[in-house]
Amino acid sequence: MHKFILILLFAMTVFSCGTDSDAGEFVVGSDYLAVSNKVVLIDTVSVEMSTINFDSLVTSNQSRILIGNYDDPIYGKVKSNSYFQVTPGTYALINSGSDTETTNYVFDSISMILKYDKYYYGDTTKVQTFDIHRLIQKVKPNTDDNNFYNNSALSYSDESLGTISYKPRPLEKDSINIKMSAAFGAALFQKLKKREVTDFDSFNEYLKGLVLVPSTSNSASVVGFHVATSKVRLYYSKYQAETEETPYFIDLNISDETKQFNSISLDKTGTVIQNLPISTSKLSSSLTNHEGFIQSGTGVACRIDFPNIKQLKYLSDKGAIVDAQLVLRPVNNSYSEQYPLADSLKIYVGDNLNRISASLVNSAGTSVYGILNKKSDEFNENIGYLIPIGNFLQKEMLKQSDSRSSLILTLPGISKTVNRIVLGDQKHMNNKILLKIYYISY
Repeated sequence: MHKFILILLFAMTVFSCGTDSDAGEFVVGSDYLAVSNKVVLIDTVSVEMSTINFDSLVTSNQSRILIGNYDDPIYGKVKSNSYFQVTPGTYALINSGSDTETTNYVFDSISMILKYDKYYYGDTTKVQTFDIHRLIQKVKPNTDDNNFYNNSALSYSDESLGTISYKPRPLEKDSINIKMSAAFGAALFQKLKKREVTDFDSFNEYLKGLVLVPSTSNSASVVGFHVATSKVRLYYSKYQAETEETPYFIDLNISDETKQFNSISLDKTGTVIQNLPISTSKLSSSLTNHEGFIQSGTGVACRIDFPNIKQLKYLSDKGAIVDAQLVLRPVNNSYSEQYPLADSLKIYVGDNLNRISASLVNSAGTSVYGILNKKSDEFNENIGYLIPIGNFLQKEMLKQSDSRSSLILTLPGISKTVNRIVLGDQKHMNNKILLKIYYISY
């Protein structure tokens, strides 16, 4: 008992935990002899927050066309172009056997059909405009890993092959249809009719790919479309004198999803994170209004450090962190119906250069997520993400080396969404980080 009192006094001195509520009954698991014991609740350990920016994110092979742009009141200008390669399901027109039959086929029209996948972010009540352009560069990675990234880009023609201005209805409508250039469609039709393109290589040499580019003047959202079911459809018909024309079509599909990617950019000019450093460094929350930032798609992430955690091992000769809970609170008025909070945070373990080593796991090896508590009160004090980090802090406390690991927070769908969040740090006026550590001596 005297030893426990000394431990408690030491904790009070080092960590300023000085209330009767800081000590209580805590049921310890089998790793600690399955006994109930008094534990020290430490809730003022230093937690440092900063914002980092990943060098790049893989955005190819994500099964989503992401197109649009908007001006975020906190993050800046967000924009996503979508690049892809298309191939026809057939390289020949309908033919019943006559070699001369195809001479009666005529081009009708061509359009792009994009199928909503129900993802959207921003204000879909406002008109969104984008254009279709023809690539003048093959959809081929510049690197040896066969991936495309959020900062990848390919050259394309200035000429628009089709444009649409519409109000997105991703939850109400099935698709949108963009009428494309008749000259482009007719030329493509002639290539097929004359058998000048008969396989993938010859077709890809003629039409290297397409890109969707949003207008920067009047778009206010980013919208997702299915890769597998979106297509370019070329319509043609068989002309016969004094008879009704018979309609046909050829679909150009995105058959190789590794050749579709989204180029997602963020112009941070004029924002508190405009001076975000290179990917191996960090921007302290003390320089950003005591706030940390996360945004999918653009590579912005939040880093959490525990600089004094190793001091806990001096509380007793034999002691352990048996539980720890980190609560991260979204900043009031930073989220809304247009910019909703994600239901969870994805947590990684990283080093001092922001290199990720693994996902955060508990003692059983199961991945740990930050789960949102949506229960609100008058001041939104209960809204926050709860992350169990006892296993992580125990390992950090016992490290023999001087190295320290950090927690790197991202959002689910990091490579195919543009969701974002703003979190308060330990000195934030209204939305402070809360860390509770339960420490036991044995």
